[in-house]
Amino acid sequence: MPDAKRFIAARKHGYASGLEHEISIYLDSYKLKYEYEKIKIEWEDLTYRTYTPDFVLHNGIIIETKGQFITADRMKHRAIKKQHPNLDIRFIFGNSKQKLRKGAKSTYAEWCIKYDFRYYDRIIPEDWLKEKGKNKHPKFIEFSGVKRK
Repeated sequence: MPDAKRFIAARKHGYASGLEHEISIYLDSYKLKYEYEKIKIEWEDLTYRTYTPDFVLHNGIIIETKGQFITADRMKHRAIKKQHPNLDIRFIFGNSKQKLRKGAKSTYAEWCIKYDFRYYDRIIPEDWLKEKGKNKHPKFIEFSGVKRK
């Protein structure tokens, strides 16, 4: 399906991208429970922010889908991982072999390996879906460090 049609179909079903919509269809085909953009994770850089992950699976795994993985997103995810080390955030990329930026030698996949994030391309691997666990995430996950004023 051409990108424009994928985007229109995704928007029609309440998703921000074609990849998110495809992942929801994939999860539905397995008849698995999941939540789409239902929790917020508070994190801090120079101010307090919240991050809304794309999907939270029935087993508590947090899935972030990315077509483009820009610098700001990479910085955000490194900060969130440092501030919330117990969260299991994983990426689904449109193409993990894509370079981080024009002229870069490193790819999205290499970045994930370097910063200890699990990733996959286009679909959620079945072994992730079969992992034991339960989604016990509250709707709002507070920043756990000392808050600056």
